Amino acid sequence: MSHQDPAESVHPRTATILLSQAAKWRAFAVAVSVAALTILDLSKVNVSLPSIEASLGADSTQLQLIVSGYVLAFGLFLVPMGRLGDQRSRRALFIVGLATFTLASLACALAPTAELLMAARFIQGIGAGIQMPQVLGIIQQIFVGKERGRAFGLFGAVISISTAIGPTLGGLLIALGGDGDGWRWIFWINLPLGLAAIAAAIWVLPTTKGRSPRPVTLDPVGVILFGLAIFALMWPFLFTTGSPDDDPMRWWLLVVFVVVAALFVAWERRYAASGKVPLIPFSLFQISSYRNATLLVTFYFAGLPALFLLTTLYLQTGLGLAPVFAGMVGIGFAVASAVGSWIGGNLVSTHGRGVVVWGLIIVLAAIAGLVATAVLVPAEWAPYAMAGVMVFAGAGGGLVVSPNQTLALADIPVREGGLAGSLGQLGQRIGTAVGTAVGLALFYATIFRESDSKASLEVYHDAYMIGSISVAVFISLALVIGVVDMTRRRRGAASDEFQI
Repeated sequence: MSHQDPAESVHPRTATILLSQAAKWRAFAVAVSVAALTILDLSKVNVSLPSIEASLGADSTQLQLIVSGYVLAFGLFLVPMGRLGDQRSRRALFIVGLATFTLASLACALAPTAELLMAARFIQGIGAGIQMPQVLGIIQQIFVGKERGRAFGLFGAVISISTAIGPTLGGLLIALGGDGDGWRWIFWINLPLGLAAIAAAIWVLPTTKGRSPRPVTLDPVGVILFGLAIFALMWPFLFTTGSPDDDPMRWWLLVVFVVVAALFVAWERRYAASGKVPLIPFSLFQISSYRNATLLVTFYFAGLPALFLLTTLYLQTGLGLAPVFAGMVGIGFAVASAVGSWIGGNLVSTHGRGVVVWGLIIVLAAIAGLVATAVLVPAEWAPYAMAGVMVFAGAGGGLVVSPNQTLALADIPVREGGLAGSLGQLGQRIGTAVGTAVGLALFYATIFRESDSKASLEVYHDAYMIGSISVAVFISLALVIGVVDMTRRRRGAASDEFQI
């Protein structure tokens, strides 16, 4: 009697998708456009907080929850929805997540109080967490070989542009809408875009699964333990602002995280030993290409969003630039990153991990350039010089995200593409939370420590430099992982060549 893989007994076989080239790229365009919409809401809302504070009378804790509630919900739902999408219809879940996100955006735009805005933002994060894994699963399924590398290259370009352009777009919408209710425009714009995307998804996205008589298996105990672990890990970092008013008791949640994470691992192993499919099959992390790429992107995203935030803070609070102009400094990064992502997506199939390593080296050099520019260039010229360095940083960043995504999923079975992709996205969200918290804490701690002893601009120079050191450390850790993985791959290739 033949042995049946438990994964095969749970996951319905992937339908054969016979799509023309035009149909593939139409589906891709819809999927990544929605991914961009959800990523934009990670960054464009940050610049609206002063406007929200003035309009709704929100206190600092409420403002923090408006930002962190979205990130937390996004992270909590990624993995369960990735697993569900691998078992059932990615297309259906994509539409459900998009509809949830759009309706929650409407609620955000109409929110009369800070409390209702916080609740709507959390639901908006749930919608993002439902649909994002399906984007990655769909790309993984409809493209193969070099074409998949090009697709992930474009995906990386879109995500990089969205990350970089978010503050600029948010500042522009606030300027157009006015100081009072300009922040509502940030959410209103999601409504027509979301409705158009829903219509396009219904019309364009292919059916990726056949009907299955098998029940859905989501490992409910594993889901609960996993959710508690992610909550306990992210919460203290999401509520770290660098202010003396930060509650020190929040760090005790990291002890809770360690305990719950240990329980989760023990449960998952027991669940797998019983012949069932766990929420997270740890065998995924035995695939070195996936494990290394996931660790690398986690450290990379611990650095990059923090770099954008620190630069925007320095330009706004240190140099007094308006939000829209401070955001514009990152436009060069977005453009260069788009070009770099396309180039990297095409090079990764022939040059492998080396593309990512060179990208990280360029980003590290750009961090040093940004700090030197901020400190040495006269204040009136510093924004222009920093915008130029951001172009250089974007060229490097484009060589990191999309090629790394291609390498991460290269050896992953298509039936687990949604789960594997969602774990990578979760790593990005955790990395962003941790890196931003560390960078902000160092930035503001420097200001609080030096504000009475130094001139104002010199204080901000020091704050930006010290905060940027944490960014450089995280990017350096990503570089170390990249070099180790590149060396391992070259040794493996040399060994195979010798055996032949």
